[in-house]
Amino acid sequence: MPVESAPRAISYLGELGLLQFQDLNADKSPFQRTFVNQVKRCAEMSRKLRFFKDQIHKAGLLSSGHPALQSDVVLDELEIQLAEHEHELIEMNANSEKLRKTYNELLEFKMVLQKAVGFLVSSKSNDVAEERELDENVYSNDNHADTASLLEQELRPGPSNQSGLRFVSGIICKSKVLRFERMLFRATRGNMLFNQAPADEQIMDPVSAEMVEKTVFVVFFSGEQAKTKILRICEAFGANCYPVPEDITKQRQITREVLSRLSELETTLDAGIRHRNTALSSIGFHLMNWMNMVRREKAVYDTLNMLNFDVTKKCLVGEGWCPIFAKPLIQEALQRATFDSNSQVGIIFHVMDAMESPPTYFRTNHFTNAFQEIVDAYGVARYQEANPAVYTVITFPFLFAVMFGDWGHGICLLLGALVLIARERKLGSQKLGSFMEMLFGGRYILLLMSLFSIYCGLIYNEFFSVPYHIFGGSAYKCRDATCSDAHSVGLVKYRDPYPFGVDPSWRGSRSELPFLNSLKMKMSILLGVVQMNLGIILSYFDARFFSNSLDIRYQFVPQMIFLNSLFGYLSLLIVIKWCTGSQADLYHVMIYMFLSPFDDLGENQLFWGQSVLQVILLLLALVAVPWMLFPKPFILKKLHSERFQGRTYGILGTSEMDLHVESDSARQHHEEFDFSEVFVHQMIHSIEFVLGAVSNTASYLRLWALSLAHSELSTVFYEKVLLLAWG
Repeated sequence: MPVESAPRAISYLGELGLLQFQDLNADKSPFQRTFVNQVKRCAEMSRKLRFFKDQIHKAGLLSSGHPALQSDVVLDELEIQLAEHEHELIEMNANSEKLRKTYNELLEFKMVLQKAVGFLVSSKSNDVAEERELDENVYSNDNHADTASLLEQELRPGPSNQSGLRFVSGIICKSKVLRFERMLFRATRGNMLFNQAPADEQIMDPVSAEMVEKTVFVVFFSGEQAKTKILRICEAFGANCYPVPEDITKQRQITREVLSRLSELETTLDAGIRHRNTALSSIGFHLMNWMNMVRREKAVYDTLNMLNFDVTKKCLVGEGWCPIFAKPLIQEALQRATFDSNSQVGIIFHVMDAMESPPTYFRTNHFTNAFQEIVDAYGVARYQEANPAVYTVITFPFLFAVMFGDWGHGICLLLGALVLIARERKLGSQKLGSFMEMLFGGRYILLLMSLFSIYCGLIYNEFFSVPYHIFGGSAYKCRDATCSDAHSVGLVKYRDPYPFGVDPSWRGSRSELPFLNSLKMKMSILLGVVQMNLGIILSYFDARFFSNSLDIRYQFVPQMIFLNSLFGYLSLLIVIKWCTGSQADLYHVMIYMFLSPFDDLGENQLFWGQSVLQVILLLLALVAVPWMLFPKPFILKKLHSERFQGRTYGILGTSEMDLHVESDSARQHHEEFDFSEVFVHQMIHSIEFVLGAVSNTASYLRLWALSLAHSELSTVFYEKVLLLAWG
């Protein structure tokens, strides 16, 4: 593709989402690729957009949830625009931080002035305090700073440094006060007086924007050396020291000046915050659109870096995989990119022959996507293998319903699923939380689980653990006329069985738990064996599709024999016991099938010839294990030696290019056969299947366990909570 139309073509192909490019520059580092500068520019713009998002979050503003409709912006224009916004925000933040720091200093100075005056004024004479209070009430006008009364001059104390006593006043964080006082005491050897008082207001830290509690302190000391130590300790603890004059007139004058400047700074800070919020709101309106655009451009250039750049032809060459049905769509997208970019040369698209196996692609829709993700979480099928997600659409919700069968609970789950499906378009365009996003993604799984739960609930005859006579009357009645409580006294059968599901008369009877335990446990084993057989049958169709007779003869056949010789036989015994009503102990039959295969079954025999059949099945299961393990590796080794026998020398090429192609082809086709690796892999596969057949069959008993737990907990909740609460 030409260089001028390549970005637009990649963008259109990305929107289509049906082409997977191969990295043709895997041997190059990210810094050696063609479009590394464009990727760096996109990364820098992403950093600026993250900075804007953090600033909007800190300001408590909400960015627009829907991208603003904006005409196409060129990447260069967006880069300039983002740089201007970043410079403006950084400058506003710096100015705001300086103003906030000045405001905090003035606020601290005001609190120090208010608290330190009480420490400085002598409290020996009550008259002095009364006169001072009188003066503060009388001389409250602005001209008080110029004149002072005689009484005030008499009460004014002399300079404290005449007696050698000095003081340092300031403010410090409340959490550091104890350590600060202890350090001062040790540094001055106790020759100091420390007074403190909590500040009336909390101060906001300009960096972290958190409110901090502070304490005002005044330290009285004597000597210049002690002053130096105290100032150093204050600096080490981050305490801010402020000079407080001893003259009352100067104190009042400074207080008025501080209050005036605080009022001006508050007005300035509020105006700055409003201007900054306006700028952030303007940015937030376009933020999602810009982030999507930068993310798309970065993805385009990352993809372009996977293509080869032909210097002579000034074009890009790329290789990729696409579904067969997508070829017309891809060609249409490439033609549209050529037309939109006004390129004189069209983009060439043609099919190539590839030796490696293509990647797996399964077409999904809103309904099947969640099931496909569940299957892909365990493993992705190889190219052209059967997709297990098709069967998972039914088996997964059905097994859930076996565990949680209750048509009352199923109706509640169905209503929730229908709400999610009805609001699918609205919720799909919103940003949801992690839990809500998980529920919305599995809305169709919830739908099927609820439907199957209603079906199994009807079979179990449970509506919030309460049975109902939905399909007619019960097949059981009281033993005699004196029966007063049919749920505690034994019942007798007097008519045909209940037409669908469990008879409601089992509820509350003495044999309810043994009956339901037996039913659900045996049903779990039957479902497990059927599903495991389904998996093995799928492997047969895969091997048949790829014409792999080795997998059919030495993998599918022994696996079917091993699984059904043991657990298929157990399933057969369960069905026969149900049909005949026999009292045979299946635990005893299966255990002694291995311990004493030739002993007489006695009363546990279900049909004629069962003992002989058990011996035959046990021998088949024992033979199936080496059948899976040994033949396949040795046959593969023999086939490999026959295929490459006499091919030591390669074919001579006619040119240097042909020789290079032939050597690559020989490298791809004549790979070294490692018998030990193949044998170990087959051994692991065989052991895993044998152990998995046993453990998986036992794991299917969870269906029985969880079904029983769900039923019993629902019963306890109904009887011990609802009935007791409602009488």
